[in-house]
Amino acid sequence: MSDVTILHHPGCSTSRHAVGTAAGDGVDLEVVQYLKTPLDRAALLALMVRLEDEPTDLVRQDGFFTSLGLDPADYTTADAVADLLVEHPRLMQRPVLIRGDRAIIGRPKDRVQAFLDARPG
Repeated sequence: MSDVTILHHPGCSTSRHAVGTAAGDGVDLEVVQYLKTPLDRAALLALMVRLEDEPTDLVRQDGFFTSLGLDPADYTTADAVADLLVEHPRLMQRPVLIRGDRAIIGRPKDRVQAFLDARPG
């Protein structure tokens, strides 16, 4: 079993930074390309229990979000976020780093090294 899992999108420079930083640190790493292998609703809800960020932070409110006519006020609960990300996995913020019972969104980039340096408790 890997020490750290990164939910990764190779087209994202911040996500590539997280993978590169972890690999450069010699971390035993599992990289999951979440657009090729989307998380199901149960996995998303389990992730949000571990997430040190708010569930709403897991949603990218980018141009695609806007083009769908979505309202951020509709995605304030873990259940609503999970339902949205099952339907539109590309709206998931990236990268997400997971270790044990902790998970973070790796934005800004300096959060990645701090997460990797922290030893699981």
